[in-house]
Amino acid sequence: MIEFEGISKRYSDGTLAVDDVSFTVEEQSIVVLLGSSGSGKSTLLGMVNRMIEPTRGRVLIDAHPVTDTDPVQLRRSIGYVLQSSGLLPHRSVIDNVATVPRLKGETRAAARAKALHFMEVVGLEASLGNRFPAQLSGGQQQRVGVARALAGESDILLMDEPFGAVDPIVRLDLQREVRRLRRDLAKTIIFVTHDIDEAFALADRIVVLRPGGRIAQIGTPTQLMSEPADEFVSQFIGAGSSRRLRIEGSLVVDATGRILGALEK
Repeated sequence: MIEFEGISKRYSDGTLAVDDVSFTVEEQSIVVLLGSSGSGKSTLLGMVNRMIEPTRGRVLIDAHPVTDTDPVQLRRSIGYVLQSSGLLPHRSVIDNVATVPRLKGETRAAARAKALHFMEVVGLEASLGNRFPAQLSGGQQQRVGVARALAGESDILLMDEPFGAVDPIVRLDLQREVRRLRRDLAKTIIFVTHDIDEAFALADRIVVLRPGGRIAQIGTPTQLMSEPADEFVSQFIGAGSSRRLRIEGSLVVDATGRILGALEK
């Protein structure tokens, strides 16, 4: 379980990025941080692995403050997937995926064997292992990024707008993969996005953030649809607009009838 307790972050230029934020991420759930630019989504995510330190408040993992763990050790124990995939261009796919096991002291052979396993888990053929990132499609690069995060064998995955740079069809496929990984590998996932459709497709719970880094509402997709906290939430998720979302049975669809995701059972 991950807990955010009274988190605030003010940068040296005076910018208040996050303002008194508290919420909990239950084990083996997907929590989506949803908001526009400047709402503090990535700032909050970066506090879990101490890439960013809060000005006030604390983050705990399984009741232990993250500040009790060495930052390097902490980062190696948490999977992290970036929008750009963050792959090392001069290293092969298999060696990119094997990075964290190697940093943890595993032999090259053992790390590569683990890399091949997690490449298979995310749907990448072993034959791609000897290619370099530039030789892959955008969707394949993102799968490599996910495989690398999984290879550290952490219970936690942090995903910072990981699919924003791929085309819509690939994006839907990768979203399905995230839900499968959570189910099959029992991961706890915090996922950052500004895309409402993506949030509804993925989340067990959504944390809607206002500009300036305050929480507008926390709830399941069903709760946000049926009981928006205020006009800001209602407008942000699409109620009252041309892309109005609605619930049909267990599905969320838009004004054209396109299925955006399934609600929790």
